[in-house]
Amino acid sequence: MTESPALTRPHAILFDWDNTLVDNWPAIHDALNTTFAAMGHELWTFEQTRERLRRSLRDSFPEMFGEKWHQARDVFYARFEEVHLERLVPMAGSREALAWLAGEDIYLALVSNKTGEYLRKEAAALGWQDYFGQIIGATDAPADKPAPEPVHMALAGSGITAGPDVWFIGDAAVDVQCALAAGLTPVALESPEIRAELVRHNIDQFVGDDSWIKGMSGLAPLIGACRAQDS
Repeated sequence: MTESPALTRPHAILFDWDNTLVDNWPAIHDALNTTFAAMGHELWTFEQTRERLRRSLRDSFPEMFGEKWHQARDVFYARFEEVHLERLVPMAGSREALAWLAGEDIYLALVSNKTGEYLRKEAAALGWQDYFGQIIGATDAPADKPAPEPVHMALAGSGITAGPDVWFIGDAAVDVQCALAAGLTPVALESPEIRAELVRHNIDQFVGDDSWIKGMSGLAPLIGACRAQDS
């Protein structure tokens, strides 16, 4: 098993969006089941949606709907457009963490598998858009997470290159895979579900014991510990 090195203070942090900084799963689940109903598929439970829907729509829908995936996409987006802003809720501690980071010398960006148009609308609806140097969603880059292309796009113009001093914070295996593909340091949100998911994908060894946070309220103390360690 490969041992992960101790964390050092990041020069940049890339964040996942859904279930990391915000909770928008009710809107996603609503739109997905609306799509399933329209396409004659069996509906998913809320838990199944959260567990199974990790990749971007352009990567997952062709497998789910075959040749009719474009039709399914249109149904999904039509419903999601109706409900996503009204059901958008910040995760506990996210607003405070971003406000704190604004006073630190750390570049911030978003990298999500949510379509870029909706991602930017949601960041603006919360008044968070100015926290981020780049807001990169699905279809903005040539490939979506877990490919490294969105990471390079998110760092463009920052003067920071992809490397271990860039953290990628997320709640899913696809975030850890993306971090590893780009040579970043993965930091994961603590939960039994993600720990089990990382084991299933055989990548749990790449997230060190000090690379877990229990929600965004744990981010400032983690960075503070790194600062003390580096000084």
